[in-house]
Amino acid sequence: MKIAYLGPKGTFSEEAACRYFAREETDWHISHSILDVLEAVREGTVDKGVVPIENSIEGTITMTVDGLLMYELFVEGEIVLPVSLNLLTASQTSLANIKEVWSIAPALAQCREFTRKLKLPTKHFDSTASAAKAVKHAGRNDVAAVASEWAAKAFDLHVLERNIQDNEVNHTRFVIVSKVQSTLANTHKTMLIVTPNEDNAGVLSKILNVFSALNINLSWIESRPTKKKLGTYQFFLEATVGTNDRSLDKAITILETLEHQVSILGSYQTTHL
Repeated sequence: MKIAYLGPKGTFSEEAACRYFAREETDWHISHSILDVLEAVREGTVDKGVVPIENSIEGTITMTVDGLLMYELFVEGEIVLPVSLNLLTASQTSLANIKEVWSIAPALAQCREFTRKLKLPTKHFDSTASAAKAVKHAGRNDVAAVASEWAAKAFDLHVLERNIQDNEVNHTRFVIVSKVQSTLANTHKTMLIVTPNEDNAGVLSKILNVFSALNINLSWIESRPTKKKLGTYQFFLEATVGTNDRSLDKAITILETLEHQVSILGSYQTTHL
């Protein structure tokens, strides 16, 4: 099976993909961007792709959401990965020796209290893995990278300090995407996109009321521009029921009766790593 994920080597995306498909015979394709992953799936270069869609601190990754529509792809699985940020060094050293910390901006922002307390300047890279790789190649004992333990193993780095993030409850949600809509049984989540038939006051509230009236919980709501007219939006909704649930069928029927356009982007199970 050919699977694409967001690189470079040592990223959280790589960890999520490798751990999820650990029991499969895989041919890995490392991509430079989220859209590259999705494009590879669309073109049939790979069978599936693994991309991040939401972080519990940073929120929705809109490039993934927009890309699902752009490339007409479907979601067939979900991975929830705990994000633990660590201080990595090229060799055994002490915290007192560290003069600069390297990483991607969001990771550094999530460890602001740690770096502020130690009064350490920071340097930005395009990913935590790139920072880890740079520390390895620099071979210095006065610089450190903020990255995962997976990156430490990938680049043979020393973990100087563990769990340095300000917020311990940090998770990233990834989705497994494919070109064909899956027909998995016993799923417990369904991703929908609802495009209102017209823009009017309270349209989102009316859409949500349909799910509320049928006692369907929505675990995720995201609005994105329709790209057809300024100020018009479509709504991504994640219902905590599978497509075999009769209440979901009823909700879709009601929304379509109200002339809203409804599309199912996938029904899937969640895997917690």
